[in-house]
Amino acid sequence: MESKISLFVLAAGMGSRYGGLKQMEGFGPNGETIIDYSIYDAVKAGFDKVVFVIRPDMEEDFKDVFMKKYEKKIDIQYVFQSLDMVPDWYTVHPERVKPLGTGHALLMGKGVIKGPFLVINGDDFYGSHSFKISADFLRNECNEQQYGITAFRLEKVLSDHGTVTRGICEVKDGYLEKIDETFKIAKGESGEITGENSNGEKIFLKDTDLASMNVFCLHSSVFENLEEKFHSFLKKSEDKLEGEFLLPVMLSEMIKNGEVSFKVLEAQDEWFGVTNPEDGPVVRKKIADLIENSVYPSKLEL
Repeated sequence: MESKISLFVLAAGMGSRYGGLKQMEGFGPNGETIIDYSIYDAVKAGFDKVVFVIRPDMEEDFKDVFMKKYEKKIDIQYVFQSLDMVPDWYTVHPERVKPLGTGHALLMGKGVIKGPFLVINGDDFYGSHSFKISADFLRNECNEQQYGITAFRLEKVLSDHGTVTRGICEVKDGYLEKIDETFKIAKGESGEITGENSNGEKIFLKDTDLASMNVFCLHSSVFENLEEKFHSFLKKSEDKLEGEFLLPVMLSEMIKNGEVSFKVLEAQDEWFGVTNPEDGPVVRKKIADLIENSVYPSKLEL
């Protein structure tokens, strides 16, 4: 009997740069959201359960858009992420509005997710191949000591609307060594890709460099470790107004400490996502092209 695998969707983001709840905006011909395409690809790849993390103020809209559509077709649940979900001994800054980060969002899945699971962003379009290779890894190779990261070639995750920040993967013998947060990445007219490291120094990158787009193959064993690291973060954080407990940073720390290994899986599809308002028309056009090329049906049905 095959082990059950779950999909965990990070959908509690503020959407401040985009100017709205981009997780619920329709980009497909029948109002399909990016999440709808992710669920479609996940079900085709054999995922058994979908868990969303959302903000409490999104609940009613979320139920209308997603729960009614899927609750009779796949095991679907949601959990909340809010600023008051912290240890009793910690006091959140009274002026803080920003969520506590993707690591904190993932922690909300503790007790709901068991066994191997895949983490994705709700506002990113990853393509069917990424779900297939992730599902294969989760069923056959993922365990308490070995996790995975599904990464994309840098050439597939650049933007036509200016520079981007990406986590560049440092890989050795097929395993992730660390994720370097790299800023102001752009391709020049000559085709040269440059960016800046955390010290503000200019660096040169390659088309074939692998970038993390928050697609992680994890095991529920991560939650205990994650909780410890979150408590440590809260005790040490000096920026109580803006500081975030970020998933890539935490996972890189686990690798550095030898707590777990991360096998690197390379996705073949083009990634695209919604960050700024001008991304909307681009996403609609890309989805329309995929439908025209018969990659997806004009109407999604599970």
